[in-house]
Amino acid sequence: MTTQQKWTTLASEASIQKTLDATKAGGINSMVVANKEEAMAKLHELIPAGSEVMTGSSTSLDEIGFNKLLASGSPFKSVGVTIRAENDEAKRNALRKQALLTDYFLGSVHAIAETGEMLAASRTGSQLGPYAFTSSHVILVVSTQKIVPTLSDALERIRTHVYPLEDQRMKRAMGPQASTMIGKILIIENEAFKGRLTLVLVKEHLGF
Repeated sequence: MTTQQKWTTLASEASIQKTLDATKAGGINSMVVANKEEAMAKLHELIPAGSEVMTGSSTSLDEIGFNKLLASGSPFKSVGVTIRAENDEAKRNALRKQALLTDYFLGSVHAIAETGEMLAASRTGSQLGPYAFTSSHVILVVSTQKIVPTLSDALERIRTHVYPLEDQRMKRAMGPQASTMIGKILIIENEAFKGRLTLVLVKEHLGF
């Protein structure tokens, strides 16, 4: 198996089951779906129509079509769209702070260990507060290609696989002078508040 295959091969059924068992034991509402379409259907099931929704930067949400759905304005209210539409800088900054308290916050993580730890890396940490505490409901949509055996493997996946690809993405989007870095890494091991954090594992390639 090549290094690339090590980080991009979809997890086996046995590995998925270990991960489901471990994350559920840590208080996470964990489930598995077959594909992008089922993932979208699950989000419609989990989020009441009319709810205010904020998202962290997520290629996975782009690829299942959720960000496009949010931009349409229905059936959910996008806090991100409201922020981007505000031209007054002071008001926009106030909205960004308020977004940390949005009832439904969606995103993904960069690696999950079969032992139950979920890891999210960020340059600024803007999405990590809602993941960790401030949002009442957090839903993470994650491809099973991100499942690895141990916490050590999860950290290695972030540093050797995710980071270079994110840096390339930034350069494509913003020009060759752009770059990113690993500023903060959140490790979610247990969730104290029952029903707050939901993990939707998808048996298709999504994101990095």
